[in-house]
Amino acid sequence: MTSEQWGRVEEDGTVYVKTAEGERSVGQYPEGTPEEALAFFTNRFDQLAFEVEQLERRVHAGKTSPDEATVAVKTVVEKVTEANAVGDLASLVARLEALAPVIATQREARKAERAAKAAEAKVAKEALVDEAEKLAESNDWRNGANRLRELLDQWKALPRIDRGSDDALWRRFSTARTAYTRRRKAHFAELNARREDAKVIKERIIDEAEQLSTSTDWGPTAGRYRDLMRDWKAAGPAPKDVDDKLWKKFRAAQDVFFGARDATNAALDAEFAQNAVVKEALLAEAQELLPLLEKGDDLDSVKRSFRDIADRWDEAGKVPRDRIKELEGAMRKVEQAIKSAEDDQWRKSDPEKSARADDMISKLEEAIAQVESDLEKAQASGDARKIKSLEENLESRRQFLDMAKRASADFS
Repeated sequence: MTSEQWGRVEEDGTVYVKTAEGERSVGQYPEGTPEEALAFFTNRFDQLAFEVEQLERRVHAGKTSPDEATVAVKTVVEKVTEANAVGDLASLVARLEALAPVIATQREARKAERAAKAAEAKVAKEALVDEAEKLAESNDWRNGANRLRELLDQWKALPRIDRGSDDALWRRFSTARTAYTRRRKAHFAELNARREDAKVIKERIIDEAEQLSTSTDWGPTAGRYRDLMRDWKAAGPAPKDVDDKLWKKFRAAQDVFFGARDATNAALDAEFAQNAVVKEALLAEAQELLPLLEKGDDLDSVKRSFRDIADRWDEAGKVPRDRIKELEGAMRKVEQAIKSAEDDQWRKSDPEKSARADDMISKLEEAIAQVESDLEKAQASGDARKIKSLEENLESRRQFLDMAKRASADFS
């Protein structure tokens, strides 16, 4: 359609637009021709049409929210309806009104999308709350606080859900964080108190250790240092900024004492070196007694010789500490060998065992005599079965008699 179909110009330059309701004045254009007047107001219509087209594109592309689109459509409808322009204004209004169902569909889609995201957010927030509540009951003091901060950041990144659910979940989450924080503070307060107590105990231990550091009562003092070390470990750690310093002071006191003890022992070891030479010779002399035991020589003579060696061993005095175990152990083996030979001799000469052996021999001989008598009678009667039984019985008893006689010989 041409512009004349939608408008006309009066002789005075007044321009009218034609609508379904009738003509409506849109303005005057007195200085130009009627054609120029219509063109001026038609151009305004074209600008409105372009604006409608742009709005249609934005709405169909979903680049604006349904609420914003609804407001924009209403604004443009009012603008078109009241526009001082010449053209098919009704068609523009119809195009704008046609956007209503599109906007409605988009509104429902966005509503469904929001509902889905809200459901996902609710599940995610419930998971965050569950983890926070588990942390609130844990004793993971090192990592728990960091993890709760991470959970809080994740909570903030999630969208809000319905107010009731969101507030309820947040109260649980916040309560869990508060409970954990309070327990953590109480734990570290107690830990700090224990560390302060440990500091006092360790300072007292250091005082005693420093007093003992000049002692020359080597054995008891070394034992007391072991007790102090046990007490030190039982005290637990002191505050971090002083624990290492306290340990260095305690260790320094120990080093003074044990250094002096080691120096004294080293001097004594040098002094006792000659004693070790004497004891080596005595050990060799004692070990020469062992072959005599194996040959069965007079045990009393061997014992007298060993007692003489043992007396000289004691007179030889102390040996260096690193030789004590070696020399004493070797000497003890000789002593144990003599004791073993003495025990063996006693077992063989035990009068009670000898008497029991003799009594068994006597009883076996009596039993054998009885079986022999019974065997003669069986042979006389010709009872083959009884003869065989008695012969087996007689053979068994004779074997026992031989064993008893050999045992009795060992006690003779």
